[in-house]
Amino acid sequence: MSKIAVIGAGMGGLMAGNLLAKKGHKVTIFESHTTPGGYTAGFRRKGYYFESGTLSFESSPVVFSAMKELGVYDKIPFVRQYSRFLTNTFDCNLYSIDDWRKGLYSAYPAEKDNLDKYWAEVDKMLKLFIALAKPRNFIKRIIFFPNMMKFMRSYRKYEKMTVTEFTQRYFDKNSELFFLLKEMGYPDMSASIVAAALIAFIDDYWTVKTGMQSWADVLANNFRNLGGELSLKSRVEKIITKDGAAVGVVCKGKEYPADYVLSASDYKKTFLSLLDDKSLLPEGFLEKVEKAAVSEGFFTVYLGLNLRGEKLQEFMKLPHVMYYDLKSGYDLYDSSDKDFFEKCALWLYSTSMFHETNAPAGKSSLMIQSPVPLHWMNNWGNGDREIYKQLKNKAKKTLIHRASAVIPNLEEYIEFEDAATPLTYERYTHNTDGATSAWSWNPKKWFYKDGYNIRVTTPVKNLLICSCWAHQMGGIPTAIQAPHKCAELIK
Repeated sequence: MSKIAVIGAGMGGLMAGNLLAKKGHKVTIFESHTTPGGYTAGFRRKGYYFESGTLSFESSPVVFSAMKELGVYDKIPFVRQYSRFLTNTFDCNLYSIDDWRKGLYSAYPAEKDNLDKYWAEVDKMLKLFIALAKPRNFIKRIIFFPNMMKFMRSYRKYEKMTVTEFTQRYFDKNSELFFLLKEMGYPDMSASIVAAALIAFIDDYWTVKTGMQSWADVLANNFRNLGGELSLKSRVEKIITKDGAAVGVVCKGKEYPADYVLSASDYKKTFLSLLDDKSLLPEGFLEKVEKAAVSEGFFTVYLGLNLRGEKLQEFMKLPHVMYYDLKSGYDLYDSSDKDFFEKCALWLYSTSMFHETNAPAGKSSLMIQSPVPLHWMNNWGNGDREIYKQLKNKAKKTLIHRASAVIPNLEEYIEFEDAATPLTYERYTHNTDGATSAWSWNPKKWFYKDGYNIRVTTPVKNLLICSCWAHQMGGIPTAIQAPHKCAELIK
């Protein structure tokens, strides 16, 4: 039996704790906040439930298999999340990839030739991806390896190309279709995962009916039942090393010895701040970590509405609405654009449309989100609290006003409102710049040399990464898979 210290009770930390406690190890998870969950945490205000960060997940076979392995699958009310894609000229409820395809052809008949060329290439990717993802009988096992070789050739062909560059091959960069298709997925993600993104966002998008926090709570309770210790309000201050290996952590000034230390915390902070002996790291490693790009942060508006659920559903149609009004000048990388929120993409999300207990009786909850340029407006005022409040309030009011295009007279229904900036997310999750999905999705800015492998080992012996930071694409699937790899290494 090994003694193991896990830093962070997000999805990765909770999974690692469960898997290792189940194997009989003595595991303590140190979490700086009052509740577990990390980016999958949620909170209530005046009876309204909101997600703190992550709204949904994909790769359901991986996730569901892991929950069944822990014996908690039946305790978590997973539900499909369908989305509505809306612009000033296009409105489509996405129940399948064919809905997306037909909607585009119907809305843009003049672009048929370009759409034909675009879909011809995307369909090749889809066919390969689906063939590899399906369960394999004997015959399919025989053809698996040739398909894998084809997939890898396609992957390598587009690996270092962004989805923006891929889309520009088929559509004029000033056209509406160019704007729409490059927005399907994560900002400037690798073109190699266009098919995977379509499947994820349309055919395999899930959430938890009672909120993501309830999922974290189930995992936390299961961990305790397995004999694990979850130490809340316990921020790790240092990772202790001896003779080139991690041997424990310091929390609240006290040393906690461990045979292994697993970090489910921010990768940058793990090495730049927590590790006590930087000389253990290879030459150039710290500089690489420090310069590495992370994924974009979000600005989120939280609203409690005096509006009945059926009326909200009449306006939104589906719980998740991706709204784009296609204004010129929208640039996710322009940190100095003071009018950014007048033009940006915005997503509307209602937890109460999934379950009535997520809002007081007869009322509704609503979140409005937008990805934000890194360090927008001198990083939200460069530490000046008054400027920060002004920028935050202006962004909040702007998004509420723009969301009225989806929910008419939205301002009249508001009885509770709040907002979170990337600085808020960084404060509560400790993710650098409030990163929503660990490392940058842009293949030209990748920290790892590829976006394919999950890497849990580090230059420091017995210090492992058990979170979304173990993979370039991040997300909940990695936070599920990385702990499994850690558990395999710890006998």
